[in-house]
Amino acid sequence: MNIIFETVDSVQAALGSQNYIAERSLATAIFLALKLGKPIFLEGEAGVGKTEIAKVLSRLLSDELIRLQCYEGVDANSALYEWNYAQQLLYLRLLEASGAGQQAMRSSLFTREFLQPRPLLRAIEACANGSTSVLLIDEIDRADEEFEALLLELLSDFQITIPELGTVRAETPPVVVITSNRTREVHDALKRRCLYYWVEYPSFEKELSIVLTKAPEVQPMLARQVTAFIQDLRTLELFKAPGVAETLDWTAALVALDQRELSLDVVRETVGVILKYQDDIETVTKGSLSAVLDRARVRAQIEEMKT
Repeated sequence: MNIIFETVDSVQAALGSQNYIAERSLATAIFLALKLGKPIFLEGEAGVGKTEIAKVLSRLLSDELIRLQCYEGVDANSALYEWNYAQQLLYLRLLEASGAGQQAMRSSLFTREFLQPRPLLRAIEACANGSTSVLLIDEIDRADEEFEALLLELLSDFQITIPELGTVRAETPPVVVITSNRTREVHDALKRRCLYYWVEYPSFEKELSIVLTKAPEVQPMLARQVTAFIQDLRTLELFKAPGVAETLDWTAALVALDQRELSLDVVRETVGVILKYQDDIETVTKGSLSAVLDRARVRAQIEEMKT
C-alpha cells in the first residue's frame, strides 16, 4: 500500500480525485477499514457504485485488484485453488517412463507448480511477501451459505490452509471489499468480521454531480433533466429501479444522440437503457412517462434558478 490516509477528509478528497463522489460517512467507513485492517461490507441496491469503490481503492493504493465474482454454486475450486490434474497426469507418465519409484511420484505431484490459485489464494499470496492487494468479493448474496463458511478463515486470520502444502498467511492483510445487493441475508458470522456500510441511492445534488463529473460533455440542462427524471422514476413501483449506472448509461446515450434536452419521443426511444424489465417499461409507458417528464422539466428549471 503506497498511500496512507491520515484523515477522513483525505480519503474523501482522494475518492474525489478519482471522480468518485462519496459522502463523509462512506469516507469514514473506508478510512476505518484501511486503518484497522478490516474488510468493508457494502450493501445496497444494484448500480449504486459499490463495486466501483474497490476499483477506485485499487487505483489510489496502486495495488492489484483481484476480483471474485460470486454466483450460485461457487465453491472452493473456483474461489480458493485447484490442482492442475492434466499437467499432473502428464508429469506422472513422464516419471513412470523414467522409472521413478512410487514415493518419488507421490512427493512430486502435489507441489506448488501444479497448483492453480484462484482469487482468494491469489490475494493472500500477493500479501505473503509484504506487498498488498485489493480483494473484491462481489455480490456475495449470490453465493450460498456454505460458501460463506469458506470465507471465515480468510477474514479472521487472512490465511488459507492447503492440506498438501500447509498454510499460506498474509504478512499484511489485503484490502477486502465485499458487496451485496441483498437478494438474501448474509450470515452474521461473516458480517461480524467486517465494517458495514449501506450505500443508498444518491440525492439529486449528488447524482447531478456524478453525471457532470462522469459526462463533462453533457449540456447542464440535460444533466438536470436526466437526474430529475431518474430520481422521479425511483419513486414509482418498479421491479428494478434504475441505479446510478443506468443514469450514466442514459446520459451517454443521449449525448451520442446529440440531445440538449429531454423530449417525450427520445425518452420513449431510449427507455430500454434505464429500465431492464418489460413489465417496468409497460408500467411507465402506459401513462406515467409524460407525467414523469413534466415533473423532471419543472425540477430541472427550479434547480437551474438555484445556481
